[in-house]
Amino acid sequence: MTGSEEAAAAATKAKRDRVFLVVVDDSAEQAVALRYACLRARKGGGRVALLRVLEPVGLVEWAGVGVMMQEERRAEAERLLAGLASHVSEITGGMPMLIIREGEAREELLALIEEDPRISILVLAMATGSGGPGPLIAALTGRHASRVKIPMALVPGGMTEQELDRVT
Repeated sequence: MTGSEEAAAAATKAKRDRVFLVVVDDSAEQAVALRYACLRARKGGGRVALLRVLEPVGLVEWAGVGVMMQEERRAEAERLLAGLASHVSEITGGMPMLIIREGEAREELLALIEEDPRISILVLAMATGSGGPGPLIAALTGRHASRVKIPMALVPGGMTEQELDRVT
């Protein structure tokens, strides 16, 4: 294999290994980030990863109740990710990586990016209201920007499917 063939093979593998990470939260904009990531993965190569972070259960008087609440929230997160996974598969033709973590969203996201070298692009959609881009984006582009070691794609949260199709 010549040098140029090796370089082309390496570039193809890098595209195939590229992972677009989407944080699955309860915001309306999350659907825009997900579609953008799916289209980028389909058109440019790569796959999608879905991260759902569960905030820790608050103080509960009875330990068994806290465990039961935690189990119910995890089962709900698994159902949510399974539904989104089928949507991702329809668009990309492949199954996404499904990740559930427990803790504070910003810290868990940053830890995951640091731990998993396959994740190469973080895709977030900005809030559409006048209150700013959203707390996670504000933190990652402000005080915690130096901890983000991969590129971020910040997608306007009000983009339509047609607009997303056009720009990806």
